[in-house]
This record gives sequence, structure tokens and C-alpha cells, in this order.
Amino acid sequence: MLSKTTKWILPIAILGLLAFLAISLTNKAKAPEVTFTTIEGKTIPLSSLNGQVVLVNFWATDCPGCIAEMPGLIKTYNDYHDRGFEVIAVAMSYDPPSQVLNYTKKNALPFPVMHDGYGEIAKQFNEVRVTPTAYILDKEGKVIRKVVGELNFPDLHQLLDEQLRKPV
Repeated sequence: MLSKTTKWILPIAILGLLAFLAISLTNKAKAPEVTFTTIEGKTIPLSSLNGQVVLVNFWATDCPGCIAEMPGLIKTYNDYHDRGFEVIAVAMSYDPPSQVLNYTKKNALPFPVMHDGYGEIAKQFNEVRVTPTAYILDKEGKVIRKVVGELNFPDLHQLLDEQLRKPV
């Protein structure tokens, strides 16, 4: 026979665990405070983009998936930019800067592009090594989704529609 105290321990432990889980799931990680330097030399502190939904896209010119998703990313940027959506394309450190510049110009990328020459930005975003990898940040700069591999554009558009409707 269990004592009265023992009967209460299990339900209280379960409630505590459920509360911890609920808090963990709703507590989004804040993106690292980084400053992007574009291939044109413009600096963009990530904090300056608060109030916008931001997609930080790690890519490389020799990555087939990155190149395959680029037209969709350009279209998404053009469709959503005026509503408060920003893309920062971060070329990986191993990508030759001249190739990044040539690709950017040849394909008229409409969003800011940077070359992560020393890999510092990739390090701060949880050691990104696989391309493409995208981090989607809400208007407060919190990570709401990480995508490793090519973006699913219908899912991305649904997420953007939801996030852009929310007040700042």
C-alpha cells in the first residue's frame, strides 16, 4: 500500500515535467548578434533587421541544392520583401570570393550577399557546415525554423504569411 505522500509525488512530477516541456517549446532561441558585411562592403547588423522576418541562407556556388533553390529564393524575396521580409545570403568560407561575386552579378541577386571569409558567421549559427542551410527569424530576431537542405517554398510561403501578419 502506498502512503499518501507517495501517491502525490508521481502526479506532481508529471505536471512539473509537462510545464518544463511547454516552456521549452515556446522559448525560441535568439539568433546570434552578428554583423554581415556584404560583398559591396555594406555592414548590416542583424539587430537592425528587427521588425522584419529574416531568412539567413548559407550557400555555396558549387552546391547543386543551393543553385537549384536560388530562383525560388529570388521570387520569394521579390514577392515578400515589401511586406517586411529580408534575405541575407551567406556564402561559405571555402567558396572563392570571385565566384560568389560573379554568381551574384550574373544572376542579379536582389538581396544582400556576403562572403563569410573566415567562417565566423557560420560558427555563430551553430557551426553551419552543410549547404544549403537556412535560419528563419521572427520579427524579434528569434529562430523560428532551421532548414538543412533545399527550402520547401510552399511551406516557407505559409510561414511567411503567418509571421508577416503578426504585429511587431
